Amino acid sequence: MKAGARSADVAATLRRLLDAQAAWDVDDTRGFSVHRPMVLHALVRMGADAARLERAAREAEVHLKPAPPAQAWPAGDPWFSLLGRADAWPAHRDLFTQWLDQEAAGDVLQQVLPRLLLGVGGAAFHGVIRTAHAVGLAHRGELADALAYWATRWAPIGELRSPAGPTTDDPEDVLRQLTVVRTGSPMLAPRIRAAATAPGFDDLAASLRLDARTVPTLARLAAKAYAASGDFGVLHLVTGALAVEELLPFVDPDDEDSLTAARAAFWRAFMATVSAAGLVPQPPPAAPAWPRLRAGAIASDDDHVIKLVDACAQWQAREPGGPWAEAAARALAG
Repeated sequence: MKAGARSADVAATLRRLLDAQAAWDVDDTRGFSVHRPMVLHALVRMGADAARLERAAREAEVHLKPAPPAQAWPAGDPWFSLLGRADAWPAHRDLFTQWLDQEAAGDVLQQVLPRLLLGVGGAAFHGVIRTAHAVGLAHRGELADALAYWATRWAPIGELRSPAGPTTDDPEDVLRQLTVVRTGSPMLAPRIRAAATAPGFDDLAASLRLDARTVPTLARLAAKAYAASGDFGVLHLVTGALAVEELLPFVDPDDEDSLTAARAAFWRAFMATVSAAGLVPQPPPAAPAWPRLRAGAIASDDDHVIKLVDACAQWQAREPGGPWAEAAARALAG
């Protein structure tokens, strides 16, 4: 098959699979966030063919459950009135579907992101990650579902405090002062929330000076930490940072308050994830060339490996010279 025909085949298959996603809920039968649309986008970005997309979609359906019955958004209620209510996904789905029918995706994102980004750590970053993938997919139905998911799992981490103002530009210096918070929970999201309640957490978070380089800097630290540990929570910091960085351009560039608040929210969620992890360093694996890394990810049956390697490849294009290949190799090494 010629390259043009192969590309058209992939695009048509992707569109059909995303259209079919509307039949499914956003959580699976195990209570985990559904990864199928995110994995499909990651596979396409890494060069997978249509057959691989079909196989990924088919394998994911084993754990999918039907979407709940439709529910109308309460007439006259502001869009943020049900934030953080997991049972309100059908209503938010209706709201965002109607909204995206009336306005361009970029206009909707500019209006909702300043508030949604304040709860960036909700559902272990899966809301923001799925939304960023949906934007990349340019699929209106998937974007409505992703925004609805993020809205219902919206969960601010810690509180913004600045008694004396920022005192450092070095996030590693702040992270070294964190205490490890153990909860015994097997789920990442409650461990993150618990870590943010540690004494002094908010004041420590406020000590870092934030700017336009904050998120890329944190992504590099997360990739370095993941390459040395393979920690599941830190994996989400690499993919979550990419999602934030991909979505921040949709925030009004003149709205410095919202941009700063978004970066601060991600930083607090980042800190809490590191605190909950209690990292145990290991020697990082040797990193093969990117064609081998991509091929390994495309062949993988692990959703998180696929998304992590894709995110590292995207970071490599944005921030050359970082520990991206090493982090991707760690994911593939298991």
